[in-house]
Amino acid sequence: MSSVNKVILIGNVGSDPEVRYLDRGVAIANFNLATTERGYTMQNGTQVPDKTDWHAIVLWRNLAEWAERNIRKGMKLYVEGKLQTRTWEKEGQRRQKTEVIAENIQILYRPQEYQQQRNEEAMQEEDGGYEIRDNQDESVLF
Repeated sequence: MSSVNKVILIGNVGSDPEVRYLDRGVAIANFNLATTERGYTMQNGTQVPDKTDWHAIVLWRNLAEWAERNIRKGMKLYVEGKLQTRTWEKEGQRRQKTEVIAENIQILYRPQEYQQQRNEEAMQEEDGGYEIRDNQDESVLF
């Protein structure tokens, strides 16, 4: 029987994607995504605070290039992918990092200032004679 490595997250982008290009022009993007489990009050009155986890998201190739143009800090995203753990040595110490290799992303919410910026850019392009298409389906699957 085969195994399954599948992660689905809905969370908020902590910083704009950091994109770099490897040999042969292969794009790779990295950003952090915060997921928060809401706090609550127990029956005895004890307050349990919110708990936020940060996830390292990695995007490759076309998805990385798309993220560079479209993803910004503060957006709410749906991210689907797989877990991958990297191990390396630095200064004689073994280090390890678990990342989500994203395969599908959907923008669920944009902060107001980003929506205004997109509208202004669309108006500038329209004035320049470009055809503007507002693609409502922002999901990307590679």
